[in-house]
Amino acid sequence: MIEVSNLIKTFKRDINEKEETAKSKKRKKTQESFNAVNDVSITANDGEILGVLGPNGAGKTTLLRMMACLTTPDSGEVTIIDKKDDRVITDPIEIKRNIGYLSENTKLYQRFSPREMLKVFGSVYGMTKEEIDERISLICDVLKMDEFIDNKIGVLSTGQTQKVNIARCLMHNPSNYIFDEPTLGLDIITSESIIQFMKEERDKGKAILYSTHYMEEAQYLCDRIVLLYQGKIIDSGTPESLMEKYNSNNLRDTFKACINNI
Repeated sequence: MIEVSNLIKTFKRDINEKEETAKSKKRKKTQESFNAVNDVSITANDGEILGVLGPNGAGKTTLLRMMACLTTPDSGEVTIIDKKDDRVITDPIEIKRNIGYLSENTKLYQRFSPREMLKVFGSVYGMTKEEIDERISLICDVLKMDEFIDNKIGVLSTGQTQKVNIARCLMHNPSNYIFDEPTLGLDIITSESIIQFMKEERDKGKAILYSTHYMEEAQYLCDRIVLLYQGKIIDSGTPESLMEKYNSNNLRDTFKACINNI
């Protein structure tokens, strides 16, 4: 289970201002601060898929990066609660060991094969050769990677590359996943296989945070949803409860109605 409390992250952005003098009119560039994430608290429970939905610039990726301890918040706390071992984890290094994080723009070593890359990551996690080989075999079967596991990553299709990205997240068998746009730009068949994978991991008791622009996909897949807008949570609940609250039959219209109520 991943828990975050009162996360805030502030950035600076450039703004143009008009500066008028007696002789001319010109623009000067200044900076202003803004909260990309503004006092956000959420919990992703074991055995559920929690969707984080919002438009571009809502703060989704910043939030997920802070939850994965890849970006340091200005304030707030990230915690993993391991119920199996009765542990509360707050150390960022230990949190990273317990999370499989998939970014929408993860870069892979183009001259490696998926098998070679997974062996490297397995060694980074301190796994033995036998553990690595056994884990790669299992992942290859789960994600249907047999036909390209030994091809160079640089020649793989977009869908195959995304499966390799997910395989990287799986290598250390984490108890929690954070997926940022995992099906972006993929064909229907590959998207469905990734969705099925997420459902199977949830059914194993894993906690999954899932960000997407595809409202229909989220409506079908998520157990609960957090609606994020301008860095703040504007509503949350099950897809069914949110649609009922805003008198809608789909999440797209639900989100629009929610924004209009702000």
